[in-house]
Amino acid sequence: MAEHTAIRVSGALTIPRDELVLKASRSGGPGGQHVNTSSTRIELVWDVAASPSLDQAQRAHLLTRLATKLDSQGKLRLVAQDERSQLRNREAVIERFIQLVARGLVVPRKRKRTRPPAASKRARLESKRKRGALKRERRPPTEE
Repeated sequence: MAEHTAIRVSGALTIPRDELVLKASRSGGPGGQHVNTSSTRIELVWDVAASPSLDQAQRAHLLTRLATKLDSQGKLRLVAQDERSQLRNREAVIERFIQLVARGLVVPRKRKRTRPPAASKRARLESKRKRGALKRERRPPTEE
């Protein structure tokens, strides 16, 4: 992927790459001497709150849907360090970013209320009657 191209998240949203801050640092974990010398860990930072690519509705929706993944300034931070290659980690973090934002933009459909069928109402009332009769039979007999 070229550095100057935009990232297409969905049909309605394209984010220029210059809005994303990609930082490389040394990755932790196993890997021997290679880990100690190469900066393969990639951190992606995107300012959701100040992004000019988003309209107000998209911004509000993303801020609520991604609230648990945002820091106090409204920035989304993603990290990739699974691969030994900086390029593969960069591609992985961008792919995760695209999936996360695309899922965050999906507006769930409103639930259409439906009435319970008459048969299910009858069945519910019948089971209540049976249960009540069973409990009545358990009572001690009343003396009159």
